[in-house]
Amino acid sequence: MKRIKKGDKVQILLGKDRGKSGTVERVSNKDNSIFIPGLNVFKRHVRKQNQIEGGIIEISKPFNLSNVALVCPNCNKPTRVGFVINEKNGKTRVCRKCKKEI
Repeated sequence: MKRIKKGDKVQILLGKDRGKSGTVERVSNKDNSIFIPGLNVFKRHVRKQNQIEGGIIEISKPFNLSNVALVCPNCNKPTRVGFVINEKNGKTRVCRKCKKEI
């Protein structure tokens, strides 16, 4: 089971966007990376091609999973994710600080 999923609110721990938070748009388990729109933006110089106009464009690059922390929806603090096995729901994610289900 994944620790961070699409739609989760996360806070950035390292890098130029440290301290900022955003909502996860896409998770890539293969690369251990996540995409957050509007954060980790870099400028790229692009040459004019067939339909693409040339110039400077802004590209959002992915974050490594180790550089973000999940923000608990119950206590609103960045936290680590734990797992608890229930008889009803099976394996569920749990906040390590407030011990409530995420």
